[in-house]
Amino acid sequence: MAVATRTARIGRLERPALTGVLVREIVNYSSYWKSSTFSSTVEPTIYLLAFGFGFGSLVSTIGGIDYVDFVGTGTVATAVLFSSAFPGMFGTFVKYQFQRTYDAILAAPVDTEELVTAEAVWIATRAGVYGCVPMVVAMFFGLDPAWGMLAVPFIGWIAGFGWANFGISVAGFSKSFENFNYVVSAVLTPLFLLAGSFFPLDDFPQWAQVLAQLNPLHHLVVLIRDCVIYGWDGWKDFLRLGALIVFGILMWRIAIFAMERKLID
Repeated sequence: MAVATRTARIGRLERPALTGVLVREIVNYSSYWKSSTFSSTVEPTIYLLAFGFGFGSLVSTIGGIDYVDFVGTGTVATAVLFSSAFPGMFGTFVKYQFQRTYDAILAAPVDTEELVTAEAVWIATRAGVYGCVPMVVAMFFGLDPAWGMLAVPFIGWIAGFGWANFGISVAGFSKSFENFNYVVSAVLTPLFLLAGSFFPLDDFPQWAQVLAQLNPLHHLVVLIRDCVIYGWDGWKDFLRLGALIVFGILMWRIAIFAMERKLID
């Protein structure tokens, strides 16, 4: 009877179940928010300072804007990636492999789809907030305020939702922490380098520029720069935003599939 009930629930997102998981995450987060905030904001800020003032001393402007502004907006995307993909991978793996947190949650009237969705929503919310930190830091070093900055948390949330589900998917298919090394080295690092966060991709080989168009992180970088510096680029930016939404939905379904294989016998 229990199996039949759970099967009937799969595919539905019930608000009480989502709220219960989210409330648990918020209460739990209150015990470690200082360390999480420190790690999620300091590392991108160090990138900003190192590249902005390191390379900035050699390259003053790129595309007509100060290099510090160029790096400051690019680092926002980096912060979103760090604040979503890595918690999705490591946090999810620890919760189901060592803490058995998900076993306890699934004993309540919560199914795997609701669990994954709530986890991704929570991680994306944090990523949208943390992603703004490098932008605020860049303002202290000369980045001009713009109304488009108000859209940055929302765009960061959309991208963070996709990357959070990417991390959850990796955790669902992994058998040990060592498997994460392959993903970080072979997937995240190349995507990070082909995002255009710290240098433009215009002089890259044509094949690299084509690959960049398939990189969700690159679309996030361009959207952030357009919102903060250049201005919204019409239908092109709507297509980039659509690409992030498609990426998020695709990763969401893969994450649910991966965790159902892991959690449901």
